[in-house]
Amino acid sequence: MHAVLTPIVLKAHGVRLEPLALAHVDGLIDASADGALATLNFTSVPAANPADVRAYIEAALAGQHAGTMLPFAVVDIGGRVLGSTRYYDIDHSVPTLAIGYTWYRASVQRSHVNTTCKRLLLGHAFEVLSMRTVYLHTSHANLRSQAAIERLGAHKDGVLRQHKRHKDGSLRDTVCYSILDTEWPELRKRLDARLATG
Repeated sequence: MHAVLTPIVLKAHGVRLEPLALAHVDGLIDASADGALATLNFTSVPAANPADVRAYIEAALAGQHAGTMLPFAVVDIGGRVLGSTRYYDIDHSVPTLAIGYTWYRASVQRSHVNTTCKRLLLGHAFEVLSMRTVYLHTSHANLRSQAAIERLGAHKDGVLRQHKRHKDGSLRDTVCYSILDTEWPELRKRLDARLATG
């Protein structure tokens, strides 16, 4: 029997992943405004206003209620909201899940924050939830995301052509990556070494 995906707090290296809630509206507005992230066509970042951020959180919580998602707010040690991430496409029959809908305020991008979040999420997925495979998907246009996923050590499985649409309605090819449970121990060592050196 596999662990149930109930809301949980994960933390390390001054980063805290806590269950996403409507209490995070103001923090996510502030995070979205840091770098005007919502203007990027290929991200899931909500516009920095109460209505859009509230709708974003409500949609994530609906996915949680349906059992297909587990969304988190990313918060620093001082309580400042840095962004959001989530498990999604949860399939207990294998079991597998995907990590995505990930974004951070511009001022913490290319810092230890993303590596820490991925270490926490992957560790929980493989070591607690007993997932066999974790997937990561991104837009063909999001070259920064592709580079970050490849730095993690994920395997590039291929591209789903004309798979979805971007915010502006343009067609999106989805670049697909995966990490197997058998690959996790070695990948974990690499992530831990990277975090240990700052």
